[in-house]
Amino acid sequence: MRLGGRLAAAIEVLEDITRRRRPAADALKDWGLSHRFAGSGDRAAIGNIVYDALRRKRSAGWLLDSDSSRSLGFGALLLEWNQTPEGLNAVLEGDRFAPPQLSDEEMQRLTSRNLADAPDEIRADIPDWCAPLFKDAYGDDWVAEAAGLATRPPLDLRVNTLKAEREKVLAELVDLPAGPALLAPNGIRIPPIDGSGRHPNVQAEPAFQKGWFEVQDEGSQVVATLADAKPGMQVLDYCAGAGGKTLALSAAMENRGQVFAYDSEKARLAPIFDRLRRADSRNVQVVAKPQELTPLQGQMDLVLVDAPCTGSGTWRRRPDAKWRLSEKQLGVRMSEQKAILDAASEYVKPGGRLVYITCSVFPSENAEQIEGFLEGRKDFEPASHLRLWSDHFLGHGAAARIDDRLGISLSPMQTGTDGFYVASLFRLD
Repeated sequence: MRLGGRLAAAIEVLEDITRRRRPAADALKDWGLSHRFAGSGDRAAIGNIVYDALRRKRSAGWLLDSDSSRSLGFGALLLEWNQTPEGLNAVLEGDRFAPPQLSDEEMQRLTSRNLADAPDEIRADIPDWCAPLFKDAYGDDWVAEAAGLATRPPLDLRVNTLKAEREKVLAELVDLPAGPALLAPNGIRIPPIDGSGRHPNVQAEPAFQKGWFEVQDEGSQVVATLADAKPGMQVLDYCAGAGGKTLALSAAMENRGQVFAYDSEKARLAPIFDRLRRADSRNVQVVAKPQELTPLQGQMDLVLVDAPCTGSGTWRRRPDAKWRLSEKQLGVRMSEQKAILDAASEYVKPGGRLVYITCSVFPSENAEQIEGFLEGRKDFEPASHLRLWSDHFLGHGAAARIDDRLGISLSPMQTGTDGFYVASLFRLD
């Protein structure tokens, strides 16, 4: 397929996403199944246009004065593919599979508008209702921080130190554009793709099949490191999900001690079993029933709460979620987080730690939750987060936003990672 056909297909997918309010991945999968003639390169390019359009939805809509799927598709190519209006029209000319070229009216809009003059919410590429949350989180930097969540993400890997070292994995992946991550001590980064490119299928690599690495954003690796699990500890991963942080904890503990992996929705735990076997994690016990947690009350050295959240910190990877999120959903998540913090805290032994993590950038899901918890629970006190960061990452070349009492925040602009938050609390003796 030529670019015109790929653009037409992307516009069709964007229309499906808008009309049916469905995840982009589902819409792209269905399009691929109904257009089997499209090769893998075509599908990757179409997906890139769709995701770029969703990341830059407000910018594209403002430039063309329309939020139609056509405008978003064209806007994606103009904003992210280094296309010019004249050049794009030249590429589309004579392509019977392409959408109509940019009209004179559209060309006039593009030549008369400069994105630098757009309102802050447009340049931030976020819904209006989210702007106060970003302002609260980042102050004067809020537009740049929000815009950082509208960029293409890298592909990050975590070396499984139970089986390999980073240099060994890098040697195995020598044919890929992979290098050491900036912060995560066992991280590997493959840079963001350009244009119609696609990331390599790293899960097809022999090194992955042998359990030498897992796919995991560097921010997720960093907050798992800041949980500071040690060999011999008794650890409860209270919201384990598919087990990404469970595996990181197990490796940090060198297969010594015990990790209990629990999730209130046991279906989420389904992938963890194959991942544990591949990683050779032998100190993990999967707990599928809440009553099985009873003997652990007051016994854990470390309880990790990777709380359900809005996922606003992952908008680079899931930009469609940005436009489906509502204030009501945020309120539901906040209620869940409070309940989970209260429940999980009962498993921490005196002198043990409760570590709270989200992949959100909203203070109402992060520091405000910790502040509320500490006001109601006088048997917990915060760790020094400045010291926690310096113990693990001082001199690594990136600076997180740190409130010594209320936690550590990561973001694409500050740390080059997804947006993560972590707070560590001690239970008093």
